[in-house]
Order: sequence, then structure tokens, then C-alpha cells
Amino acid sequence: MPTIALVDDDRNILTSVSIALESEGYRIQTYTDGASALDGLRQSPPDLAIFDIKMPRMDGMELLRRLRQKSDLPVIFLTSKDEEIDELFGLKMGADDFIRKPFSQRLLVERVKAVLRRFAPREAGPAREADAKAIERGQLVMDPERHTCTWRGEPVTLTVTEFLILQALAQRPGVVKSRNALMDAAYDDQVYVDDRTIDSHIKRLRKKFKVVDTSFDMIETLYGVGYRFRET
Repeated sequence: MPTIALVDDDRNILTSVSIALESEGYRIQTYTDGASALDGLRQSPPDLAIFDIKMPRMDGMELLRRLRQKSDLPVIFLTSKDEEIDELFGLKMGADDFIRKPFSQRLLVERVKAVLRRFAPREAGPAREADAKAIERGQLVMDPERHTCTWRGEPVTLTVTEFLILQALAQRPGVVKSRNALMDAAYDDQVYVDDRTIDSHIKRLRKKFKVVDTSFDMIETLYGVGYRFRET
């Protein structure tokens, strides 16, 4: 079963969430601050991590920023109802999902399962054959089975959500994808996000590609309609 890292300075939350996830068969790593978590995540990478935002020594945002320098580990944030700005900032930094406190243990478990499904390698078989094949669009190469992406031969590290959004666009160059269509491609039915979430992911995708190619302009915006991958 997958291993999940929990990072929260509230030991009551660590205990209750650990019990809920362990009852589903997951292995659990726990950390009470961001600094110790960063070391632990690098030494023993889990399959998914759950971060609280406000923590001593290093908060969840800084932990995610440092983690994203070398890792595309799926990350779920725990936030309070009054932290909408933090949610938007977290999405721009590469968070995969948010759960607002207070939350039910069942909701948390279902969100964890949803993110892990998005990150898991595609199953073999005719129904998955199209998704599993490597995608080559000009200088872009994506391998869904290995979760790798390159542009002009240079690796581009993407989160689960970013990869799925780009994959949906690149599969049909020139075809406009609405925000709703991209949400369907990247998120489980039980995860609810708004338009700003997709916009934040697109902005981050463009930024990552411009790191390896400052002239990258393959993702086009059609205002009021959606996005498309430019035909080559």
C-alpha cells in the first residue's frame, strides 16, 4: 500500500488522521514541523504528503516551495476557511488539492484516494491504450506511464495535476478545451474546484516551460472559451 506523510504541529490531527488512513491500509509517516519534514521527505519519499499551512520553524508553503525544487510529490494542503489567499498561492506553487478544516475523516480518505489515482501509472489494456502511449507533439514528449515530460530534450518536472492538464491539451492540438473539460481531465468527480484553479495551473505550466525555453508559447488562451495546445 502507498505511504503517506502527514505534516502538522497539531498532534491531535496527526493522531486522528493517522488512524483514519491506517484503517484503509496506508503506511504513515508523521512530522510536527516543516523543517524536519523536509529532511524526512527527501530521505524517505512517500507516495503522497498532507501539509498543514501554519506550522513552526517552516510553514507548509515554504515546505512546498523547497520540495518542488526537486520533487513532483503529490501534496494536499489542510487549510482554514479564512485562508483562500493561501489556497490560491498554494495552487500556483504546485499543490494538488486542498481540504478545509474542519473536515470529516471520510472526506480526507476519499481525497487521498482521488489524488493517488491521478498519480498512479495507467493500467494496461485497450481502454487505457491511448492514455498510456507516449505523446509527441513537436518538441514536447510526454510519457504517462513514467510521468515524465521533456521539451526540446530538457526535462520539465510537473505535478500530477499539471501533467494531466497538459496531457489533455496535447492529445488534440488545435482543439479548444474549456476549463470544465480540463477540470474533468485532471480531477476526480469528488473534488470540486473553480475556474481560478485551472488558470493557476496553466500559469504555472507556462512558467515551468519558460525555464527551459524562454520562447515557449504553445499553450494558447482563448478568453471566455478556454485553452488549446498550438498546432505545429
